[in-house]
Amino acid sequence: MRPSQGRRMSKVGILGSGSFGTALAVLLATKGHSVVMWSAHPAHLKELEETRVNSKLPGIRLPENVTFSESFEFLKDCDAILLTTASVYVRETATRMKPFVSDGAKIIIAAKGIEDASLKMLYEVVEEVIPTCEAVVLSGPSHAEEVGRLVPTTCVIATAKKDTAEFLQNLFMTDSFRVYTSPDRLGVSIGGACKNVIALAAGVADGLGYGDNTKAALITRGIAEIGRLGLAMGAELTTFAGLSGIGDLIVTCASVHSRNRKCGYLIGQGRTKEEAVKEVGAVVEGIYAAHACLELAKRAGVEMPIVTQVCLTLFEGKNPADAVRDLMMREGKAEAGTLIWKES
Repeated sequence: MRPSQGRRMSKVGILGSGSFGTALAVLLATKGHSVVMWSAHPAHLKELEETRVNSKLPGIRLPENVTFSESFEFLKDCDAILLTTASVYVRETATRMKPFVSDGAKIIIAAKGIEDASLKMLYEVVEEVIPTCEAVVLSGPSHAEEVGRLVPTTCVIATAKKDTAEFLQNLFMTDSFRVYTSPDRLGVSIGGACKNVIALAAGVADGLGYGDNTKAALITRGIAEIGRLGLAMGAELTTFAGLSGIGDLIVTCASVHSRNRKCGYLIGQGRTKEEAVKEVGAVVEGIYAAHACLELAKRAGVEMPIVTQVCLTLFEGKNPADAVRDLMMREGKAEAGTLIWKES
């Protein structure tokens, strides 16, 4: 990786010591930035400090310019703060860090989800808790296992301010991590959250023994559902043709690294939701996002049949094979309702 020539290196705080937080620490530190990591689990933080390796990312070593802190004091002079905790902990973490965050702080949310109780996007949650900050969304096809090994990866940074987007683009950009910018925080957030629900469905299909045709159908009709919801909520439709939409959906539905796909696969093989989550051994964001996506769809008055069947399977015990059959036997429709027949 080539560090940026002549560009001032920054101090970056990373909240969360999971696989993605660790991978981003490696990426940023290798570029030359000063990185400080915090975790809600002091024992894990101590382990990282002593071994320089996260057991979830074997073979990937944290550079020496990554340091660790059990307090939030270091946040006061950070140029950027990365929030990498699971979506269910975003509000709690933002509340705890608030007294130590400077006005105008750039807080980058790397979690992908929707707050179930409020149905707010995560950047809205952070702005509600810390009104003086600039809440930013980082999303795209970016499994930690590959980011940490500096495998070429491309993401999108979504912000309300163009100058902030360009500053953070330069902060992250290397020859292994390319960053695009977008003003559509809503669309990027919806894509990042909803794709995990579709990935659960793709995993179920794999667990049932279905093939590539089924996977392609779920990805294609899945992005149609996500786009319908986003458009109805005020997002830009083009966002869903990008990295945080179809890009992230493809990798999450197909990759062996995907927790959501693996959880769905286990459910398709006959495990209960609880058994599947236990075997995955980590937070499965799609389970938390499924109910929220469906509720948002109801509010917006749009249909999300795949998300509906995922919810019935997860929360009401519907047989996965029956869910697939019901999707296949829905009333026939045009693929794109906006297209007009030239002849009747």
